[in-house]
Amino acid sequence: MLLKEKMLLKDRPSSAIVAVRDLDRAREFYTNTLGLYDEGGSPQRVLGLKTGNTRLVVYESDQAGTNKANAVVWSGGEEFDAIIDQLREQGVEFEKYPELGMAIEDGVHRAGDFKGAWFKDPDGNILHVNNM
Repeated sequence: MLLKEKMLLKDRPSSAIVAVRDLDRAREFYTNTLGLYDEGGSPQRVLGLKTGNTRLVVYESDQAGTNKANAVVWSGGEEFDAIIDQLREQGVEFEKYPELGMAIEDGVHRAGDFKGAWFKDPDGNILHVNNM
Protein backbone atom coordinates (compact mmCIF):
# COMPACT_ATOMS: atom_id res chain seq x y z
CA MET A 1 0.00 0.00 0.00
CA LEU A 2 1.49 3.34 -1.04
CA LEU A 3 1.10 6.33 1.25
CA LYS A 4 -0.23 9.52 -0.25
CA GLU A 5 2.35 12.32 -0.25
CA LYS A 6 0.35 14.48 2.18
CA MET A 7 0.36 11.69 4.78
CA LEU A 8 4.14 11.33 5.00
CA LEU A 9 5.86 12.48 8.17
CA LYS A 10 8.86 14.02 6.41
CA ASP A 11 7.29 17.49 6.36
CA ARG A 12 5.60 17.33 9.76
CA PRO A 13 6.96 18.98 12.91
CA SER A 14 8.31 16.63 15.54
CA SER A 15 9.30 16.84 19.19
CA ALA A 16 12.02 15.32 21.29
CA ILE A 17 10.72 13.63 24.44
CA VAL A 18 12.45 12.86 27.73
CA ALA A 19 11.14 10.95 30.73
CA VAL A 20 11.93 12.19 34.25
CA ARG A 21 10.97 11.07 37.74
CA ASP A 22 10.44 14.54 39.26
CA LEU A 23 8.97 17.20 36.97
CA ASP A 24 9.73 20.11 39.32
CA ARG A 25 13.40 19.11 39.54
CA ALA A 26 13.47 18.69 35.74
CA ARG A 27 11.88 22.12 35.24
CA GLU A 28 14.64 23.67 37.37
CA PHE A 29 17.37 21.90 35.37
CA TYR A 30 15.99 22.42 31.86
CA THR A 31 14.91 26.05 32.35
CA ASN A 32 17.50 27.43 34.81
CA THR A 33 20.57 25.31 34.12
CA LEU A 34 20.10 24.83 30.36
CA GLY A 35 18.17 28.05 29.75
CA LEU A 36 15.32 26.52 27.75
CA TYR A 37 12.04 28.43 27.52
CA ASP A 38 9.02 26.89 29.25
CA GLU A 39 6.18 27.25 26.74
CA GLY A 40 3.57 26.81 29.47
CA GLY A 41 0.08 25.55 28.79
CA SER A 42 1.11 21.91 28.87
CA PRO A 43 -1.07 19.27 30.50
CA GLN A 44 -0.46 18.62 34.17
CA ARG A 45 2.77 16.66 34.81
CA VAL A 46 4.11 17.48 31.32
CA LEU A 47 6.60 20.22 30.55
CA GLY A 48 6.83 21.74 27.07
CA LEU A 49 10.13 23.50 26.36
CA LYS A 50 11.26 25.52 23.36
CA THR A 51 14.77 24.76 22.09
CA GLY A 52 15.65 26.15 18.67
CA ASN A 53 13.04 24.94 16.18
CA THR A 54 12.20 21.94 18.34
CA ARG A 55 9.79 21.36 21.16
CA LEU A 56 11.25 19.28 23.97
CA VAL A 57 8.54 17.44 25.90
CA VAL A 58 9.47 16.36 29.42
CA TYR A 59 7.09 14.04 31.26
CA GLU A 60 7.05 11.97 34.43
CA SER A 61 7.69 8.25 34.18
CA ASP A 62 8.95 5.45 36.40
CA GLN A 63 11.19 4.47 33.46
CA ALA A 64 13.12 7.77 33.56
CA GLY A 65 16.87 7.56 33.07
CA THR A 66 16.90 3.95 31.87
CA ASN A 67 17.98 4.81 28.32
CA LYS A 68 21.72 4.23 27.86
CA ALA A 69 21.95 6.29 24.66
CA ASN A 70 21.56 9.96 23.74
CA ALA A 71 18.16 11.36 24.60
CA VAL A 72 18.63 14.85 23.15
CA VAL A 73 21.33 16.26 20.85
CA TRP A 74 21.94 19.95 20.21
CA SER A 75 23.98 21.46 17.40
CA GLY A 76 26.11 24.19 18.94
CA GLY A 77 27.76 25.15 15.66
CA GLU A 78 30.27 27.97 15.96
CA GLU A 79 28.99 28.76 19.47
CA PHE A 80 29.98 25.31 20.78
CA ASP A 81 32.83 26.55 23.00
CA ALA A 82 30.72 29.36 24.48
CA ILE A 83 27.86 26.93 25.15
CA ILE A 84 30.20 24.48 26.89
CA ASP A 85 31.70 27.29 28.99
CA GLN A 86 28.22 28.47 29.99
CA LEU A 87 27.08 24.95 30.88
CA ARG A 88 30.22 24.48 32.96
CA GLU A 89 29.48 27.79 34.76
CA GLN A 90 25.98 26.45 35.49
CA GLY A 91 27.53 23.45 37.25
CA VAL A 92 27.07 20.88 34.47
CA GLU A 93 29.56 18.02 34.72
CA PHE A 94 30.58 16.40 31.45
CA GLU A 95 30.80 12.67 30.87
CA LYS A 96 33.90 10.97 29.49
CA TYR A 97 33.60 8.17 26.97
CA PRO A 98 37.14 6.94 26.17
CA GLU A 99 35.66 3.95 24.35
CA LEU A 100 34.73 6.35 21.53
CA GLY A 101 38.43 6.63 20.69
CA MET A 102 38.49 10.44 20.73
CA ALA A 103 40.81 12.81 22.51
CA ILE A 104 39.12 14.17 25.66
CA GLU A 105 40.04 17.47 27.27
CA ASP A 106 37.97 19.09 30.04
CA GLY A 107 35.05 16.80 29.13
CA VAL A 108 35.09 17.77 25.44
CA HIS A 109 35.64 14.94 22.97
CA ARG A 110 37.55 15.78 19.79
CA ALA A 111 38.14 13.93 16.54
CA GLY A 112 39.25 15.93 13.50
CA ASP A 113 36.88 18.90 13.17
CA PHE A 114 34.30 17.29 15.47
CA LYS A 115 33.84 18.48 19.06
CA GLY A 116 31.21 17.01 21.35
CA ALA A 117 30.28 16.94 25.00
CA TRP A 118 27.88 14.65 26.83
CA PHE A 119 26.20 15.31 30.16
CA LYS A 120 23.25 13.98 32.13
CA ASP A 121 20.11 15.55 33.49
CA PRO A 122 19.18 14.86 37.15
CA ASP A 123 17.50 11.57 36.12
CA GLY A 124 20.49 10.28 34.16
CA ASN A 125 19.17 11.02 30.66
CA ILE A 126 22.16 11.52 28.36
CA LEU A 127 22.25 14.90 26.64
CA HIS A 128 24.76 15.91 23.98
CA VAL A 129 26.06 19.09 22.36
CA ASN A 130 28.33 19.08 19.32
CA ASN A 131 29.78 21.63 16.96
CA MET A 132 28.18 20.20 13.84
